[in-house]
Amino acid sequence: MPLQALLADVHSAWYADQTGQALEPRLVERARTSALGQRLLVRALPATFLDGLLAPRPGDRGHMATPRRWPPARVRALVRDLGVLAHAPLIRAEVRREPVRWLRATLGNSYLLALDKTVWDGRLDQATRARLSAEWEALLAEPGFLSDPALLGDLLDRQGRAELHAWASRRHRALADWAQLLHDNGPLRAAHLPEKAVLVVASHHENHDGD
Repeated sequence: MPLQALLADVHSAWYADQTGQALEPRLVERARTSALGQRLLVRALPATFLDGLLAPRPGDRGHMATPRRWPPARVRALVRDLGVLAHAPLIRAEVRREPVRWLRATLGNSYLLALDKTVWDGRLDQATRARLSAEWEALLAEPGFLSDPALLGDLLDRQGRAELHAWASRRHRALADWAQLLHDNGPLRAAHLPEKAVLVVASHHENHDGD
């Protein structure tokens, strides 16, 4: 049941009828359980995915190669680390005691990635630095940010998804499609990480034994 396994992880927001109206989640769940329903769900996805991840390949399991290599948990971990790296200039510059303690506790080992200048030196153009700084200060101004890791996670993941898509669209089309389908279909942000830095992080996660 390879197609069923793939469709089970696709965010329901991607499925739409011919008018562009999103399918009801209950209808999507029911369709995932039958071969006919699965074929209908594939047709309900944007056509752009049909020449990438879902493009016809020899054998009936070809489209599962990327999801098997990149299960959802691994993609989420990669997205988070790319978000951390994309915010490295802000994380490195943060010297206030409580935010630093919060970052270390919340990010765990990923905090070290942000500090590692051998992966990325953190150079930004003025406009990108200004945007990231404004968002960072807005985050730290949120009431109770120290007790809600989700606030930081949302900020990092939004940027991490953009970084992964910008890189994978050029280098690994199936992964770009798969990462998009795992999340909702909202607009992506502007990416700024250099290609080499993304490759280093992506290679680390791809070669990691765990999910």
